[in-house]
Amino acid sequence: MTEFASVILAGERADRDALRDETGVACKALLEIDGKAMILRVIEALDGARSITSTHLSGPTEACVNGDAGLSAMIGEGRVEWLPPGPSPSTSAHDMLCRFPGTQPVLITTADHPLLTAEVVDHFCRDSAATGCDVVVGMAPYDQVRAAYPELKKTVLRFRDGGYCGCNLFAFLTPDGRRVADFWRQVERERKKPLAVIRLLGLWALLRYRMGWLTLDAALAGLSRRVGLRIGVVVLPYAHAAVDVDSLSDYVLVQRYGKEAAARRPEPESGAG
Repeated sequence: MTEFASVILAGERADRDALRDETGVACKALLEIDGKAMILRVIEALDGARSITSTHLSGPTEACVNGDAGLSAMIGEGRVEWLPPGPSPSTSAHDMLCRFPGTQPVLITTADHPLLTAEVVDHFCRDSAATGCDVVVGMAPYDQVRAAYPELKKTVLRFRDGGYCGCNLFAFLTPDGRRVADFWRQVERERKKPLAVIRLLGLWALLRYRMGWLTLDAALAGLSRRVGLRIGVVVLPYAHAAVDVDSLSDYVLVQRYGKEAAARRPEPESGAG
């Protein structure tokens, strides 16, 4: 099995945030889902994954870390390594990638991914390593996400072969793959505008996308040519892999889903008396 270092992006996008203001938390990563901070849930998922050998945090701020006993204890014990975040997720990703040897595969995810599981992480890492690509992105079929979470609002990339949602899972597998962080800065500015993201592939790709002719594979091939890298995708069969918390409505829904998932977990068997 290919072994990955993991990075959690846990910085903030703006000084003011409606979700933080409404819930009263110092930073979004510390929002609780079913009584546990989102970032701790992500750390536990990575801890439980066989493909992950180390976990590194980019953010939250030092003040937020010091304000949460659980997170500060993990860092103090060396369970995770913490660094202050960069000014944007793409900058943070670039800075963190530069800390690893180019030959070290790195998984990057985000702190607002509270339903992430070790099973999802291992599936994504295993299939990413098998692609032979420089960089791999995780996606989930939109129909599957909509069926499981009908109220959840998700940005959808619609291709001839179906719609897909991002899963905030990125595998950087080769030294060349590190260069995609620069391109990421362009995509990041347009992350909520599927047409603008497709436009980065070129005018012909944009027209094909608008006409419903562009397939996911064709989009990846065009993006690979434009960036000069081999970019692949792993389509994950898990609707919850596409769930993140970007708004107050997301938070309310994910709170409910988190409680429902906890209620479905089997009780541990009692020992023999």
